[in-house]
Amino acid sequence: MSRIAYVNGRYVPFARAMVGVEDRGFQFADGVYEVCAIRGGALIDEAPHLARLERSLGELRMRAPVGSWQLGHIMRETVRLNRVREGLVYVQVTRGVARRDHGFPAVSVKPTLVVTARTLDFARYAALAGKGIAVVTRPEARWARCDIKSTGLLPNVLAKQAAREAGAFEAWFVDRDGFITEGASTTAWIVDANGVLRTRALDHAILPGVTRAEIVPFCRQLGVELSERAFSVEETRTAREAFISAASFGVLPVTRIDGNAVGDGKPGLITAKIGKLYWSSR
Repeated sequence: MSRIAYVNGRYVPFARAMVGVEDRGFQFADGVYEVCAIRGGALIDEAPHLARLERSLGELRMRAPVGSWQLGHIMRETVRLNRVREGLVYVQVTRGVARRDHGFPAVSVKPTLVVTARTLDFARYAALAGKGIAVVTRPEARWARCDIKSTGLLPNVLAKQAAREAGAFEAWFVDRDGFITEGASTTAWIVDANGVLRTRALDHAILPGVTRAEIVPFCRQLGVELSERAFSVEETRTAREAFISAASFGVLPVTRIDGNAVGDGKPGLITAKIGKLYWSSR
């Protein structure tokens, strides 16, 4: 069947899903986005994703195209029309179509809203969870407001391509002080040499991951000490475990970083328990 997209009030086939050539998302990456996983036809963590979208819009002084309730309905209808049972739904909002000028357009310009949905093979991620993934590190090259889920993702694209060319799944950005910020599209975690689960504290350098927020309470349940404190590249070499988290797959163990084995080179026990708790709670 033909895939269906929602574009500015209409559900249309992909071949007719278009926005104006002067859309500011195309001209300036002046837009934000969100991604929700779909399991069994239902949206996972819908409310926190919509809350983060609202925050991103506010930080960029961008109008919401529709209310949160209406957007949720549009997302679910897009999923239904595409008959997606297991997959992802994407929401993208730009400042709208206006004559190319760096400054904001007139307030009368309507924001652009695009929603799409596609099937995803979660079995692939289950297989990766069983053996672990490789990560490479790359110098931080992004802007100073990574807490906003902006569509300006060129540094992330280049980092992902570098990972792919190195035979790795993900790239972790490293700041000028030698500390990991986050992955190109994921949150970075380690279980350090002392058995403490570590991930960077929320600040402008990282995205406030929805999956990250869902994982944090599991630490108390598992009796695992959590420290929201940045870890260095050097500390990854003595880590017992490492993993990444994201909405599209939950949790994936990292077994190699820059070609070096993490712990014994196998997925760790704490990682496995957190991954299991995440999906059992959805």
